[in-house]
Amino acid sequence: MNFKPLGDRLLVERIEEASTTSSGIIIPDNAKDKPSQGKVIAVGSEVEEVKVGDTIVFGKYAGTEITIDNTVYLIMEQSDALGILS
Repeated sequence: MNFKPLGDRLLVERIEEASTTSSGIIIPDNAKDKPSQGKVIAVGSEVEEVKVGDTIVFGKYAGTEITIDNTVYLIMEQSDALGILS
């Protein structure tokens, strides 16, 4: 993949949540919320607080989905990231 976000944008790959609860109940795909965590794959030249490889938390409706090489990514502005998980 060769994609460079412009300005203060991030390219993020969602991190899927577990499909089974701690008690062993399987959650069907149509009942799951979209994950609100993701791994930063690429950053624009104006991004200062986030770097490639960081795991970030973002709002439920943040970003725009795009598909590159059969993988779905989100493009979002740096301000859409709510925090960095460590």
